[in-house]
Amino acid sequence: MHSFYHLIYANKRIFEKNIFVTVKKRAIVISLVVSVVLMLAKFVAYFITGSNAILTDAAESIVNVIAGSFAFYSIYLSTQPRDENHPYGHGKVEFFSAFVEGILILIAGVIIIFKSSYNLIYPHAVGQLLEGTLIIGITGLINMIVGLYLINVGREEHSVTLQADGKHLLTDTYTSAAIVIGLILIQLTNIIWFDSLLSVLVGFYIIYSGYKLTRGSVGGLMDESDFTLVEEVVAVLQKNRHKPWIDVHNLRTQQYGPEFHIDCHVTLPYYFDLTKVHKEISQIDELINKSGFRKAELFIHADPCLPECCNYCHMSDCPVRSEAFKKEIVWTPDIVIKNKKHFENELL
Repeated sequence: MHSFYHLIYANKRIFEKNIFVTVKKRAIVISLVVSVVLMLAKFVAYFITGSNAILTDAAESIVNVIAGSFAFYSIYLSTQPRDENHPYGHGKVEFFSAFVEGILILIAGVIIIFKSSYNLIYPHAVGQLLEGTLIIGITGLINMIVGLYLINVGREEHSVTLQADGKHLLTDTYTSAAIVIGLILIQLTNIIWFDSLLSVLVGFYIIYSGYKLTRGSVGGLMDESDFTLVEEVVAVLQKNRHKPWIDVHNLRTQQYGPEFHIDCHVTLPYYFDLTKVHKEISQIDELINKSGFRKAELFIHADPCLPECCNYCHMSDCPVRSEAFKKEIVWTPDIVIKNKKHFENELL
């Protein structure tokens, strides 16, 4: 009977993972196809107008296509099963994908600034701005819709790559909106050099967006702690804490693509046998994974309690209590991330 339920559970996990993979792949394919179509539309707008500002937008679209292609491969690779060489799976490639996308955005921004600065000194005529403005406005609107879609799917599926691609498209939307406003002003004022000035300003914004994306991906590659996840885990444990869970400390989180890993130390009564310890640890694992916010793999180290723990221990029927219970120490992220039992934290 146990094997039967285990088989059902395993098939359920495989089914959920396949759905997850399908959703991510569908989203990134949509992004890639849209990026190619919009890139062609923007270059058409540039060729009919000769506008530097529109060329800026078109150049960023090339980055969109390259980044989308790399993102598609990274999502494919991140969904591959674990193997002997990758015991934690292949999910970290998503951080690398976001890093590459950020670098490409930075390069595009630098090139745009240099090109536009040259044309500030040596301006050239532009034409058919009305048609170009309409094309850029429509592409910006489409990018906004697709970008919001990617961010939403990325948050639901915990995909760094999809969120990075979505934010990139939103950046493209903002630059398109600025360019549309600028082109309208050019048509109203007939100040031609304003086209290049606008392009320079947009270039600086693109560089800033690329920096933010690169900074976030580097943090993920270096296993920077996900404080949002820590807060969620601590809130669940505090709300549902059991009496034998005397304290939780040294809690750390890591993300590998769609998979989250959590490890921590839990102080339990020292007189518990291995069966009882295993039961309590399994209940913590089950609590986290049934709380509904994310699926995680937990590695929990059990620590034996010490006499100094008695004053905040809830075990009212403890046969070895050396001190009466005084107060509960509320679990907060600041407390549980330290590699110290609660009484050691109080001494600081």
